Amino acid sequence: MRDAVPGARLHLFDGADPMLARARARLAPGAAGAAGAALPVVTTVADLTGPLPAGPFDAVVSALAIHHLDDPAKRNLFRRVHAVVEPGGVFVNLEQVNGPDDTLTRRYADIHERRARTAGADDDEWNAALSRMAHDRCAPLEAQLAWLREAGFHQVDCVVKDWRFAVYAGWRPTQN
Repeated sequence: MRDAVPGARLHLFDGADPMLARARARLAPGAAGAAGAALPVVTTVADLTGPLPAGPFDAVVSALAIHHLDDPAKRNLFRRVHAVVEPGGVFVNLEQVNGPDDTLTRRYADIHERRARTAGADDDEWNAALSRMAHDRCAPLEAQLAWLREAGFHQVDCVVKDWRFAVYAGWRPTQN
């Protein structure tokens, strides 16, 4: 984000302080890959089901986190994100999604495994991934796009999709 939007002020939010500590280290002045002048990085350790940082934010970006929530919690989160996004601002989410039906969801899983193994995952590594994914609560992409619209976002769209991985976004209208 900092490379895409120079001068951006970052507020990182995660349920695991060790993840935030790694991010702070990567974004520290002089850290490898830390571009431009260092700006303060604010962090909040909290769960996605709890209160969000107050905002307002020009953009809220999430990556591979929301699929851990059940569907009602996802819908609730989208409403709460809408409330902290500045009018004209955007919410962007990179997420794992289910297919529109069970057959395609299974195909997504098969392709995910094939790609992981092609990239070098052995049985132990893949089984560990399956163990972690057992806690996932993925939802179909179309449902999530509908929930964003229901939350009040406009111009909702999937901007990139590769089987079970999708990047989708919605903008908060400048006027209601």
